Amino acid sequence: MTPERFQQIIQAYGADPHRWPREERAAAEAWAQSHRAAADAVLSAAADLDAWLAADQLEPPGAALQQRIVERAPVQRPTARWRLWWSGAAVAGVGLLGGVAGALAVSFFVLTESGPVAHESSYLTSSFGGTSADWSGE
Repeated sequence: MTPERFQQIIQAYGADPHRWPREERAAAEAWAQSHRAAADAVLSAAADLDAWLAADQLEPPGAALQQRIVERAPVQRPTARWRLWWSGAAVAGVGLLGGVAGALAVSFFVLTESGPVAHESSYLTSSFGGTSADWSGE
């Protein structure tokens, strides 16, 4: 422990050894025991600052401040929940209407079809099952 490091610890954490870093606490206490005059000068200045900081007290808020806070607090409106519900219902309704429109369009085209379409046999077979449109004979 160096005198500079001891002074840094005291300036950062105060005169109470319980607030000092655990890793350096034993070394700092040993340095203070062996260099009593230098340590007492640094510790007394830090103890005065610690006492001044500890003496600072906050008063609890008064009734007037509490009343102002309550008056200015935002009011939770139940309509926000209903707006969310209606927007979800609107999205679901649009999806449902799209499905109905698609079903109507498909049924319209199926009902207005003129008759069966004759397909060529080459469209109905796969490449693995043999084909009647074999071009190898040409």
